[in-house]
Order: sequence, then structure tokens, then C-alpha cells
Amino acid sequence: MKHTLLRWTVALFATLTAVAGARAQTDQNTATRPASQANYTVSGYIKDAANGEKLIGVSVYVKETGTGAVTNNYGFYAVPVPPGIYSLVISYVGYEKQTRTVELTDKNVRLDLELKEEGKQLQEVVVSTQREDDNVKNIEMSVNRIDVKTLQRIPALLGEVDVVRSIQLLPGVSTVGEGATGFNVRGGSIDQNLVLLDEAPVYNSSHLFGFFSVFNPDAVKDVKLIKGGIPANYGGRIASILDVRLKEGNAKKPEVNGGIGLIFSRLSFESPLFKGRGSFIVAARRSYADILAQPFLNADLKGSKFYFYDLTAKANYRINDKNTVYLSGYFGRDVFGADFGFNWGNTTASARWNHVFSDKLFLNTTAYYSNYDYSLDSDLKRKPENADDYFRTNSRIVDYSIKPDFTLFLGKSTITFGGQSILHDFQPGTATAASAGTVRTFGLGSKYGLENALYLGNEQQVSRRLQLQYGLRYSLYTYIGPGEAYDFAQDVPPGQRRPPINTLTYTKGEPIKTYGNVEPRFAAKYELGDNSSLKLSYNRLAQYIHLVSNTTASTPLDVWTPSTNNIKPQIADQIAGGYFKNFGAVSGSGSEFEVSVEMYYKWLQNQIDYIDGANLILNKYLEGDLLSGQGRAYGAEFYLKRNRGVVNGWVSYTLARTERQVVGINNGDWFAARFDRRHNLTTVLLIDPPARGEGRVSRWNFSATFTLASGTPATFPTNRFQYEDFATPVVGGRNNYRIPPYHRLDLAATLQGRKRTGKRKDDNWVFSVYNVYARKNPFSVFFQPNADNPVVTQAIRYSVFATAIPSVTYNFKF
Repeated sequence: MKHTLLRWTVALFATLTAVAGARAQTDQNTATRPASQANYTVSGYIKDAANGEKLIGVSVYVKETGTGAVTNNYGFYAVPVPPGIYSLVISYVGYEKQTRTVELTDKNVRLDLELKEEGKQLQEVVVSTQREDDNVKNIEMSVNRIDVKTLQRIPALLGEVDVVRSIQLLPGVSTVGEGATGFNVRGGSIDQNLVLLDEAPVYNSSHLFGFFSVFNPDAVKDVKLIKGGIPANYGGRIASILDVRLKEGNAKKPEVNGGIGLIFSRLSFESPLFKGRGSFIVAARRSYADILAQPFLNADLKGSKFYFYDLTAKANYRINDKNTVYLSGYFGRDVFGADFGFNWGNTTASARWNHVFSDKLFLNTTAYYSNYDYSLDSDLKRKPENADDYFRTNSRIVDYSIKPDFTLFLGKSTITFGGQSILHDFQPGTATAASAGTVRTFGLGSKYGLENALYLGNEQQVSRRLQLQYGLRYSLYTYIGPGEAYDFAQDVPPGQRRPPINTLTYTKGEPIKTYGNVEPRFAAKYELGDNSSLKLSYNRLAQYIHLVSNTTASTPLDVWTPSTNNIKPQIADQIAGGYFKNFGAVSGSGSEFEVSVEMYYKWLQNQIDYIDGANLILNKYLEGDLLSGQGRAYGAEFYLKRNRGVVNGWVSYTLARTERQVVGINNGDWFAARFDRRHNLTTVLLIDPPARGEGRVSRWNFSATFTLASGTPATFPTNRFQYEDFATPVVGGRNNYRIPPYHRLDLAATLQGRKRTGKRKDDNWVFSVYNVYARKNPFSVFFQPNADNPVVTQAIRYSVFATAIPSVTYNFKF
């Protein structure tokens, strides 16, 4: 299998590099021609002057031609122009604007720049904007970026900044409830989001069953959520892309960041390497609720374990002006339980090579390893008396991948092309049981899938007002041996278990089932004026892996499975359109207000569901318990944001429906998906009160968030069967009721430390209250016989947080 992956990858990389090298040679030859025969290119990297971090999304605009570029994920830009003398305007929110004059008359120009942060603290929220009026002028739609400085201002649970909880404040993003792992985007389930950490996939992005995410804010540089109009270089999931990029480390001086909170503490260290040719960052977190709680636990719970920790690291080294290498990794784990416990965690490692072939051609090659695993243990405390009697089980999914990605800058077109190869190794479960010293091991064998893709995309400026982005991705997936594949009976009534009728055995690397999908992508932007535009997008995506879960909210212990001869890949088609407008222009600082309206419709194929009573754990014939259906999701997203002023922030409202149709469920009729929310309103306010006295800055700032959302669907009994003194509920249709609406108010206040003359320390205190008015939001509602009268069935409303939760956190930097 790995040899197959290696051969395919080497062939892919050799082909793409040969094409790129030929193109680069052509570019170099062109650069030596007379000025009347060719364009020239100004290119380079743009960094933060304070720490040397490469900046993503910086606007480089050529006044004379009205063209420009935006720095890529590695801070690189390239602007081809005809021979001449030009004024380049470089702008980025929160940084001083620069204007540079460049002369391109007989050669290309390399122009590396450093931007300084503005001396006056801007009062603005950086969520969907990286440059002035970017939401109007950029072809991207259904895309949100979250600045880390904004994350740090938003009130959070127990005062801890969190990426995943923060993106749930954006339009089109929701969750089934407090404590649920993952998030849902435009009618997609949590497994349909591709979560990337420095380009390596993270299969479970949550700590503590969903209360916190695995992303350490001290190590995060950029967060980008793509909900629609997904470019061709992304694939493998059908709902969204959450692309998280880590800091590269301070390349100018050593720096320490950290925080001490009620639940966990953080510490990070970053520093230059090799006399400024590189840098690194190491960040760690560890919760300590279990340590603080030990004195208050009774004898039965003494020694209980409930904590998480993680370690994030990244290093880079600039070999020369054309080559830079990066290494990054993450390791995190959760442990929860007393005698019987859970243990789960992620491990990722990424190696990347940036190469500049010429002033027009840029290459990034990424190789990564990703491992998600979990285990159950009946003797978490390792008691000697249980040495001969225990039960343990574990499961994991491992990915190996390589991806060469090229960017070619050609004047009014920016072409991306490349490929990716991924080897999926699914280990659905192995169990060990011991009784009276007799040990028995059983479980399921590994399953393997090889996923390959080639893609080509182009972003083209057709005219001053019209811009197009179009591309094509072809994915080819093969379910391979070694292992067994089963054929199941088809002549069974809908909704009933299908028994196996045939078993086939395959050798290592032998193809079992192959699927191929053409995935077209298209987006268009038409500017109606300087401050408004219309956008349209369409994309088709294929997903070859599936999360097996039939709970209301997925848990860390759910099982991943590949597409097989019985499980078809998931397919999604989405079309979206939107109107974007800015108003209230501020001289030299962009617009004060942004407003947008987006509408979307999504068709889903091959959605997994389950027969009643399906057995999902260590079931070798699981595929016989699965059902396949279709889905649809549609809605409208409204967004209003104020960038500046004493009070700024945003309001978003989503009106949406998410439905499924499965033969054998609900009489074949459409029913609401378990994560369907009809209405979802969020408000974020950031308040920076003016200081008294000229030239002074207030040490206090405040923030508030309010969320109001429809309850999620639930399946309630509609009748009951009674026999003598006992009653049994009889369930009606699937998801035939909704739990009560969800609403919550959070508040926070930040006190900046006093500036110390000659000191490098920068600190603050964050005071926050989560769920201010102690709303008892229901996570679920379930039914059981009344303890005093079994004939009476009572509804039990379960709330994760039923009270206000105050917290305080101390953050420092020096």
C-alpha cells in the first residue's frame, strides 16, 4: 500500500515539477527579452516588522494599472505589469500603509517589505476583512477570517480564548448544543468539515467533550473558514474548510507568552534561529481541574482523572532567497474517568518546502502525518486488585499524504495547479478482555483507502469590474486490501438489517472498489460600484470517509470508516449568491460599515443513516446496518459589521433548513436533520471607552455576545403501549419535535496592565461571565417512567450549564 502511494506520488511530483520547471525556464527567458515584448514582475515576501512573521492577505495594489495581488499563505506576492515606473500601495488592516515606487524597464524586481503596526490602536473587528473593502473587491464569498486579536476580545467559557467556539458566532455556523464536539456548517455534519492545522487534518478538534478546541491561541496566526466557492486545491470534505495556520515564531527577538486561568494554563516561547535565518515557537497547555478537585472528592472518586494537555511546535529555516523549509507538529490528549475511563487525542506532523522557481512561479510542497486515536479502559487507575480482570479497547485513523501545490502569476490571471495523494489507514477497533487471568483479544481488521487528486484553477480579472475564479478537481479513490469485503442481501424490507451472503478476501494493495469524481468549481464577482458587488459561486465536492455515529451529538469515541464496496462516497453540490456593500467611508481607513446577504442551496448524496437498533461498536457486519439517503440544505445569511468607533462588532442572522430523506426511515418522507436550526442570531459587541485626558489610552475595554437559536430536532414518543402497571413509549416519525430555543448572554472586561518604562512586559486581566442570566438551555430531552408511578412517562430536560459561570484569567507577554 505504502509502495503504491510512493510510486503514485513520485510520478505525480515528477510530472508537475517538470511542467513547472519548463514554465519557469520560459519565464526566465521572457525576462531577458526587450521591454516591448514582455511584462516584468515585482514580487517578494511581506512580513511584520516587529517579529518577522509573514503576513497573509496583504493587498499590493498598482495605482497606474488598477491591478494588484494579495499575499498567499506564506506571505508571497507577485504582480506582473508592462515595462514602466509604478507606485505600489501596500495595505493591511492594523498596519501602516506604505507606498513604494518601482521601476521595471529591463528586469524583474524583488521587493521584500516589512509593515509596522499603526501607532494608534484601531477600534475595529477583523473577521471577514484583511484589507480595505476586501469583502467587496475580493472574489471570495462565503469566507470568513478571524484575527487572533479579535478572538482574544470575545467573551469565552471560563475566560479561555477558543477558535471553534468563536467561529460559531459567524453566519451559517452552528452546533447542536453546549458540550458538543465540532461544528456544523450550512447543513453539514461535523465529519463533513475539513479541519486543517498547518495543512494536516485534525479529526477531532475538541478538548473536554467539546468545551474547548485543540488550537492554542498563543500559537495561532490565521484562521480562515470557507463555507462555499471552495477553490480547486481543497478537497476531501463536502461542507467547509477550516484552515488554521500556526505562527512561525518571532524572528527578531525571544518572546514569552502565557496565561493562568481557572481551568488551565498556557505558556509559549518563540525565538530566532541561525542568526535570523529561521525561527521557532513552542506552546503548551495543561488543565488542572482534576488536581484542584482532589481534596473535595469522596473516597470512591479519589484518584479520578479528568484533564487534557497539548503541545504545539513549529520551526522554519530560510535556506536562501528561493527556498524555505517548515516543520510543525501537534500532540494533544484527553483523559477522563474514575475506574472506567476514556482516553483520546490527535497527533499531526507537517513538513513543507517553499520554492520560488521564478518571479512568477511559486511552489509549496507539503507532506504530513495525522493520527487520531481513542481507547476505553475499565481500570484507568491501574488498581492491583484488577490486574487479572479488565477490559480495554482502542480505535484509530492514520493518514499519510504529500501535496505539491503550484501558483503561477500571469498578469490578470493567477493559476494554481497540483495534486495530492493520501493513504488512509482505518483501525476500527481492537479489544482485550481479561477474566481470572485469562486474556482474550478480538476486534476488527484494518481498512485502507488510497485517495488521489489532480486540480487546476484560475483566478482571472476579466475587466475592471468582472473577476472570475474557475477550476476543476479530479479525485480517484480506491478501497484496497489486505482485508475482507462483504456482499449483503438486497431483498430485505427497507429499514431492516441486511445479512451477509458472501465474503471475499483481498491481498495487500489489491483494489477492492474504485470511485472517481469530477469536481468543478466556479465563482464570479461583479462590482456594481466602488463600494458594492454581486457574487456567485458553484462547487461540487466528494468525500470518501465517513463518521459512524447515531448519537444526538458526536462523541470522541465515534468510529471513522472509509468508502467501501457497500458505502458510496458522499457528494455535495452547492450554489450560492450574495450582495456585498460597504458604506460610511472613513478617509484613508476604508469603510465604517459592512453589510452582506448570501443565499445558498445544497444537494447531498449518499448520506449515512442507521436502522433501528444498529450495532456500531466492533461489528464486522456494520455495513449491513447502514442506510443511504439524500439531503438538502438551503438558507439565507445576513451580516452587518461596524469596523470602527467606541462601540463596534457585528450582528449575523441565519435562516436555514437542513433535511434528510432515507428509504426505511420516516416512511421515506423528508425529515429535519438532527443539527437543523431554523433561526440563528448572534451579536458581538466590542466596546473601547475613550480615556480621560488628551493622548491617553483607556486601560479598560469590554465585550458582549448574545446568541438566540431555534432548538434542535428530537425524536419524541407520540403514543405508548401499556401492559398492566407498565407503559412503553412508542416513537413516531424521526425528529418529530424540537427542544426549546437556545439563548445565552456572555460578558467580559479586560484590564490592561500599566506600561512600565524600560520594561518589555505586557500583561492584562480578563474578567468574564458565561451565561449571565443562568439560562437552563436544554441539550436534550429524554423520557422515562416515573419512579413513583411507572404508568406515567415523564420528560427529563438535560442542561449542561444551568447557572452563570464567572472566571478570571491573567495573560502575560515579555
